[in-house]
Amino acid sequence: MRRREFIKKTSLSVAAAHFASINILAKSKTIQTQLYDLVAIKGGGPDEMFARAIQDLGGIKKFVKPNQSVVVKPNMGWDVPPERAANANPKLIGEIVKQCKSAGAQKVYVFDHTCDEWQRAYSNSGIEREVEENGGTMVPGNFERYYQDVTINFGRRLSESKVHELILESDVFINVPVLKHHGSTQVSLGMKNNMGIVWDRGYWHRNDLHQCIADFASFKKPNLTVIDCYNALKRNGPRGVSEADVVNMKAQIISADIVAADAAAAKMLGREPDDIGHIRIAGEANLGQADLTKLSISRLNL
Repeated sequence: MRRREFIKKTSLSVAAAHFASINILAKSKTIQTQLYDLVAIKGGGPDEMFARAIQDLGGIKKFVKPNQSVVVKPNMGWDVPPERAANANPKLIGEIVKQCKSAGAQKVYVFDHTCDEWQRAYSNSGIEREVEENGGTMVPGNFERYYQDVTINFGRRLSESKVHELILESDVFINVPVLKHHGSTQVSLGMKNNMGIVWDRGYWHRNDLHQCIADFASFKKPNLTVIDCYNALKRNGPRGVSEADVVNMKAQIISADIVAADAAAAKMLGREPDDIGHIRIAGEANLGQADLTKLSISRLNL
């Protein structure tokens, strides 16, 4: 316990040292021909890291085909600037939209069911401008008429929900959380980010939050999960209080396996995946691979 308590209280410099020691990232500049289960990359800007990392998953064209519709769901719930790391980095979202369009996507939609006033969150996060400059379309997520009833067939606590129509109708779903602490779940990552695509997330909080998060992962898995670790919110999540809550990691994790991505990202915040309820439950339910030793991981350092 002493080690975990130390990690949680670590300073910026110690967090950086711990980040290097967990061996999620390593030094490599060689473009590999092998395809991987997960890519962990550090040392560049959010946009350039995605552009490089996606190559080791087969390139964006593996996920997006000509004339398809794509929905990108970032963390975008808070009316705070990018430096606060409560939302995904706007440059990363802009690059994802740009790459999807270059792959021939007919439409690229971006939305979130925000916690703060949606128009201010869209604008002040910096995401709206990047999306529009790169040919994407911002869509509101704060009107119930956009949500449709669905059944969660394998849910233990969550058996039904209302899900945003874009998630149900688009050909490709790209999930883009930011790496951050959360007061209720310890971490907020890919599976937790799914709470921004449903209407009544309050039900999840009232009915075993970790189980509900895992239950929903059995209903809808993104085609790609991109965890933004450029700036990470190490405490006071999910919104944060000030820039003092933020550590600059200059990193990113991407995978087609949302459970694997969450497991790797949890370690970057000093948590073991088995200690995070929804990651453990999802792994035990075979919704993805939570054991990182069973993954082929590309570790890159720009």
